[in-house]
Amino acid sequence: MMLERGFAVREIAAKIGYESHTIISVKEDGLVSRVKHKKPLLSKKHCKKWLKFAKRFKDWTISDWSKVGYFTSHDVGYLCKIDGGLDAKLYRKILDEDFMETLRYYEFDASDIIFQQDNDLKYTAILTKQWFDDNSIEVLPWPPQSPDLNPIEHLWNDVDRQLKALNIEIRGKDALWEHVSQIWNKMALEACTKLIKSMPERIQDVINAKGDYTRW
Repeated sequence: MMLERGFAVREIAAKIGYESHTIISVKEDGLVSRVKHKKPLLSKKHCKKWLKFAKRFKDWTISDWSKVGYFTSHDVGYLCKIDGGLDAKLYRKILDEDFMETLRYYEFDASDIIFQQDNDLKYTAILTKQWFDDNSIEVLPWPPQSPDLNPIEHLWNDVDRQLKALNIEIRGKDALWEHVSQIWNKMALEACTKLIKSMPERIQDVINAKGDYTRW
């Protein structure tokens, strides 16, 4: 397999398999590069859910958002390689092994974090919900079709930008994984910090737009 230059990360990730773990607290200031991405189609129902979510969390501070996952207080967290498809059973195994190991590595207590994930069926399956209940981990209710509110999407855009900047042909899944994981592991804490600090502004923009598209 040969991947031409300019392949989108979301497309190539499907070829090698990945899962990014979502963890907790960030520190001060930073700089991040954003890349434009396609917006999902929003129905009136989606807009209502977005607006309801934004109003519910409009008073959250940066400190509040820093307790919500996709980043650690040290870096972007572990990246897991997945061979084949990801279902609820495998996702639970990743949570049980890799995610919990990540918490131990960063000395986080599971009861002190809020986990963020989207509404994919494998994430909302009974098997997955039971795992979070068994481990006393709170899951943030997340509206559908909401990449505007999801900082991890912007981190993946940055990975995509850096991968394209290599300006090389990547041959084979192993080589692709190596390049993506190297970029991921070099992601600066400042980038994570900047994205987390943008959350109150993102929420307010959703309210101003009455749940519709925002500039993010």
